[in-house]
Amino acid sequence: MTEKPDQVPDQMAGLLLAAGGGRRLGGRPKALLEHRGRLLIEHAADALRAAGCGPVHVVLGARADDVRKLAVLPGCVLVDNPEWAEGMGSSLRAGLASLRGTGARACLVSLVDQPGIGPEAMARVLAAYTSEESLAAASYDGKRGHPVLFGSAHWAGVAAAAVGDRGARDYLRAHDDAITLVECGDVALPYDIDTPTDLDRLE
Repeated sequence: MTEKPDQVPDQMAGLLLAAGGGRRLGGRPKALLEHRGRLLIEHAADALRAAGCGPVHVVLGARADDVRKLAVLPGCVLVDNPEWAEGMGSSLRAGLASLRGTGARACLVSLVDQPGIGPEAMARVLAAYTSEESLAAASYDGKRGHPVLFGSAHWAGVAAAAVGDRGARDYLRAHDDAITLVECGDVALPYDIDTPTDLDRLE
Protein backbone atom coordinates (compact mmCIF):
# COMPACT_ATOMS: atom_id res chain seq x y z
CA MET A 1 0.00 0.00 0.00
CA THR A 2 1.31 3.43 -0.95
CA GLU A 3 2.15 5.66 1.98
CA LYS A 4 1.10 9.26 1.49
CA PRO A 5 1.46 12.19 3.83
CA ASP A 6 -1.83 13.29 5.40
CA GLN A 7 -1.51 16.60 3.60
CA VAL A 8 0.71 17.04 0.57
CA PRO A 9 1.19 20.79 0.07
CA ASP A 10 -0.06 22.21 -3.22
CA GLN A 11 2.43 22.49 -6.04
CA MET A 12 4.98 19.96 -4.95
CA ALA A 13 6.54 19.36 -8.36
CA GLY A 14 8.11 16.12 -9.49
CA LEU A 15 11.28 16.33 -11.56
CA LEU A 16 12.34 13.16 -13.35
CA LEU A 17 15.80 13.10 -14.90
CA ALA A 18 15.58 10.76 -17.90
CA ALA A 19 17.97 12.19 -20.49
CA GLY A 20 20.97 9.87 -20.27
CA GLY A 21 22.22 7.89 -23.23
CA GLY A 22 23.15 4.71 -21.36
CA ARG A 23 26.82 4.88 -22.32
CA ARG A 24 27.74 1.89 -20.12
CA LEU A 25 24.76 0.00 -21.56
CA GLY A 26 26.11 0.21 -25.09
CA GLY A 27 24.21 3.37 -25.92
CA ARG A 28 20.76 2.16 -24.83
CA PRO A 29 18.90 5.10 -23.24
CA LYS A 30 17.62 4.06 -19.85
CA ALA A 31 14.27 5.77 -20.42
CA LEU A 32 13.49 3.18 -23.12
CA LEU A 33 14.41 0.07 -21.12
CA GLU A 34 11.47 -2.19 -20.28
CA HIS A 35 10.45 -3.35 -16.82
CA ARG A 36 7.33 -5.36 -16.07
CA GLY A 37 5.96 -4.72 -19.54
CA ARG A 38 6.39 -0.94 -19.49
CA LEU A 39 9.17 1.57 -20.05
CA LEU A 40 11.29 2.66 -17.10
CA ILE A 41 10.34 6.27 -17.75
CA GLU A 42 6.65 5.39 -17.40
CA HIS A 43 7.21 3.61 -14.08
CA ALA A 44 9.18 6.55 -12.70
CA ALA A 45 6.69 9.22 -13.78
CA ASP A 46 3.77 7.20 -12.41
CA ALA A 47 5.57 6.86 -9.07
CA LEU A 48 6.00 10.63 -8.76
CA ARG A 49 2.32 11.21 -9.48
CA ALA A 50 1.22 8.47 -7.08
CA ALA A 51 3.36 10.02 -4.35
CA GLY A 52 1.47 13.30 -4.67
CA CYS A 53 3.64 15.35 -7.02
CA GLY A 54 2.08 17.81 -9.38
CA PRO A 55 3.15 19.02 -11.86
CA VAL A 56 5.60 16.34 -13.04
CA HIS A 57 8.34 17.55 -15.39
CA VAL A 58 10.37 14.94 -17.28
CA VAL A 59 13.75 15.88 -18.75
CA LEU A 60 14.52 14.12 -22.04
CA GLY A 61 17.78 13.96 -23.97
CA ALA A 62 19.09 10.88 -25.77
CA ARG A 63 16.62 9.73 -28.43
CA ALA A 64 14.10 12.23 -27.15
CA ASP A 65 11.95 11.87 -30.27
CA ASP A 66 11.67 8.11 -29.74
CA VAL A 67 10.78 8.58 -26.09
CA ARG A 68 8.04 11.02 -27.05
CA LYS A 69 6.63 8.53 -29.55
CA LEU A 70 6.85 5.42 -27.40
CA ALA A 71 6.29 6.53 -23.81
CA VAL A 72 2.83 7.06 -22.34
CA LEU A 73 3.27 9.99 -19.96
CA PRO A 74 -0.15 11.54 -19.34
CA GLY A 75 -0.14 14.88 -17.59
CA CYS A 76 3.65 15.23 -17.69
CA VAL A 77 5.54 18.23 -19.00
CA LEU A 78 8.32 17.02 -21.31
CA VAL A 79 11.48 19.11 -21.19
CA ASP A 80 14.14 18.75 -23.87
CA ASN A 81 17.77 19.01 -22.80
CA PRO A 82 19.91 19.43 -25.94
CA GLU A 83 23.02 19.39 -23.71
CA TRP A 84 22.25 16.00 -22.16
CA ALA A 85 25.61 14.53 -23.21
CA GLU A 86 27.35 16.91 -20.76
CA GLY A 87 25.95 14.87 -17.86
CA MET A 88 23.27 14.89 -15.23
CA GLY A 89 24.06 18.46 -14.19
CA SER A 90 22.71 19.85 -17.46
CA SER A 91 19.47 17.90 -17.04
CA LEU A 92 19.01 19.16 -13.51
CA ARG A 93 19.54 22.73 -14.69
CA ALA A 94 17.06 22.27 -17.54
CA GLY A 95 14.48 20.74 -15.24
CA LEU A 96 14.74 23.46 -12.61
CA ALA A 97 14.54 26.15 -15.29
CA SER A 98 11.33 24.57 -16.60
CA LEU A 99 9.73 24.85 -13.14
CA ARG A 100 10.17 28.62 -12.93
CA GLY A 101 6.83 30.35 -13.01
CA THR A 102 4.83 27.20 -12.20
CA GLY A 103 4.14 28.26 -8.62
CA ALA A 104 5.81 25.12 -7.29
CA ARG A 105 7.19 25.57 -3.80
CA ALA A 106 9.46 22.53 -3.94
CA CYS A 107 10.46 19.76 -6.30
CA LEU A 108 11.15 16.10 -5.71
CA VAL A 109 14.00 14.95 -7.96
CA SER A 110 14.17 11.30 -9.00
CA LEU A 111 16.21 9.30 -11.51
CA VAL A 112 14.79 7.16 -14.29
CA ASP A 113 17.21 4.28 -13.67
CA GLN A 114 16.12 3.43 -10.11
CA PRO A 115 13.01 1.25 -10.52
CA GLY A 116 13.36 -0.08 -6.98
CA ILE A 117 12.34 3.34 -5.62
CA GLY A 118 8.59 3.76 -5.80
CA PRO A 119 5.84 6.05 -4.51
CA GLU A 120 6.18 4.90 -0.89
CA ALA A 121 9.68 6.33 -0.54
CA MET A 122 8.80 9.40 -2.60
CA ALA A 123 5.80 10.18 -0.39
CA ARG A 124 7.93 9.93 2.73
CA VAL A 125 10.41 12.46 1.42
CA LEU A 126 7.62 14.78 0.27
CA ALA A 127 6.24 14.70 3.80
CA ALA A 128 9.49 16.31 5.03
CA TYR A 129 8.49 19.58 3.34
CA THR A 130 7.97 22.43 5.78
CA SER A 131 8.80 25.55 3.75
CA GLU A 132 10.51 26.78 0.59
CA GLU A 133 13.76 26.42 2.53
CA SER A 134 13.23 22.67 2.89
CA LEU A 135 16.01 20.29 1.92
CA ALA A 136 15.40 16.55 2.37
CA ALA A 137 16.57 13.25 0.96
CA ALA A 138 15.80 9.57 1.23
CA SER A 139 18.33 7.56 3.15
CA TYR A 140 19.08 3.86 3.07
CA ASP A 141 20.62 2.49 6.24
CA GLY A 142 21.70 6.05 7.01
CA LYS A 143 23.28 6.71 3.60
CA ARG A 144 21.81 9.58 1.59
CA GLY A 145 20.22 8.69 -1.75
CA HIS A 146 17.27 9.54 -3.99
CA PRO A 147 14.75 11.01 -4.24
CA VAL A 148 15.79 14.46 -3.04
CA LEU A 149 13.45 17.33 -2.14
CA PHE A 150 14.55 20.88 -2.90
CA GLY A 151 12.50 23.79 -1.62
CA SER A 152 12.33 26.53 -4.25
CA ALA A 153 14.71 28.73 -2.25
CA HIS A 154 17.47 26.27 -3.15
CA TRP A 155 16.85 26.02 -6.89
CA ALA A 156 19.16 28.80 -8.02
CA GLY A 157 22.02 27.47 -5.88
CA VAL A 158 21.50 23.90 -7.04
CA ALA A 159 21.47 24.98 -10.70
CA ALA A 160 24.65 27.00 -10.27
CA ALA A 161 26.46 24.04 -8.71
CA ALA A 162 25.15 21.39 -11.15
CA VAL A 163 27.99 20.59 -13.55
CA GLY A 164 29.02 17.44 -15.40
CA ASP A 165 27.73 14.19 -13.93
CA ARG A 166 27.72 15.49 -10.38
CA GLY A 167 24.16 16.79 -10.41
CA ALA A 168 23.36 18.24 -6.99
CA ARG A 169 26.11 16.36 -5.16
CA ASP A 170 28.31 19.39 -4.45
CA TYR A 171 25.39 21.52 -3.32
CA LEU A 172 24.14 18.81 -0.98
CA ARG A 173 27.61 18.31 0.47
CA ALA A 174 27.89 22.05 1.16
CA HIS A 175 24.48 22.07 2.88
CA ASP A 176 24.77 18.74 4.66
CA ASP A 177 23.73 20.18 8.04
CA ALA A 178 20.44 21.43 6.58
CA ILE A 179 19.35 18.11 5.01
CA THR A 180 16.55 16.14 6.63
CA LEU A 181 17.26 12.45 6.03
CA VAL A 182 14.20 10.25 5.64
CA GLU A 183 14.86 6.54 6.11
CA CYS A 184 13.34 4.56 3.22
CA GLY A 185 15.28 1.30 3.34
CA ASP A 186 12.21 -0.63 4.43
CA VAL A 187 10.13 0.38 1.40
CA ALA A 188 12.64 0.86 -1.44
CA LEU A 189 15.80 -0.52 -3.03
CA PRO A 190 18.16 2.19 -4.30
CA TYR A 191 20.01 0.25 -7.01
CA ASP A 192 20.83 1.82 -10.38
CA ILE A 193 20.56 0.31 -13.85
CA ASP A 194 24.01 1.29 -15.07
CA THR A 195 25.72 -1.74 -16.64
CA PRO A 196 24.67 -4.83 -18.62
CA THR A 197 24.83 -6.87 -15.39
CA ASP A 198 22.25 -4.57 -13.84
CA LEU A 199 19.77 -5.45 -16.58
CA ASP A 200 19.14 -8.69 -14.72
CA ARG A 201 17.18 -6.64 -12.16
CA LEU A 202 14.58 -5.75 -14.79
CA GLU A 203 11.60 -8.04 -15.16
